[in-house]
Amino acid sequence: MARMREDTLRGRELSMDDDNLGDKQEYAEKSISEEESLDSADMNPLEKILTLEAELIQAKAKTDEHYDHLLRLQADFDNYRKRTQKEKTEIIKYASERVIGDLLPVLDNFERAVSAAQINPDFSAFSQGVEMILRQLQTALSKEGLKAIEAIGQPFDPNLHDAVLRVESEEHPENTVVDELQKGYYLKEKVLRPSMVKVSN
Repeated sequence: MARMREDTLRGRELSMDDDNLGDKQEYAEKSISEEESLDSADMNPLEKILTLEAELIQAKAKTDEHYDHLLRLQADFDNYRKRTQKEKTEIIKYASERVIGDLLPVLDNFERAVSAAQINPDFSAFSQGVEMILRQLQTALSKEGLKAIEAIGQPFDPNLHDAVLRVESEEHPENTVVDELQKGYYLKEKVLRPSMVKVSN
């Protein structure tokens, strides 16, 4: 009987221990935290100074590391800026290189035509040679996106045509281009030069 009473009491104690396990852990953690605070408070001035100096050295090391990283980034950016500026200058400087390369054969043929005309003044052969060179020049320029603006017989468009004269015309409706004094050109989708035209009243 006494044995059963003892076991019952021990069981109650174990049950209470299980219920209060969380409270005990919280109490233990709180005690440790309080002990650490007391330890910090109990530090003598020399220990505090040494601790602060160590923290300062560590903070300064991190600051120096970040500053060095910043300097490297700035140097890399400056090098990138200088390199891109140089590349841009080179592109602008030699932007017409390919076009001029395409026009060199045209220049060669003009020089040959002039030399041939000086030796043999055959106007018919010279005219045929010039026509051939003109077609060669037009081909080279069209490869770069040059295209003539249609003008004669078209309605006058101030975006495409520059009217220098207005003339009476029974053959054309009013505001129609009747003659072209100078060709206009597109460069790809952009109007490079408007056509100089006569327009009907």
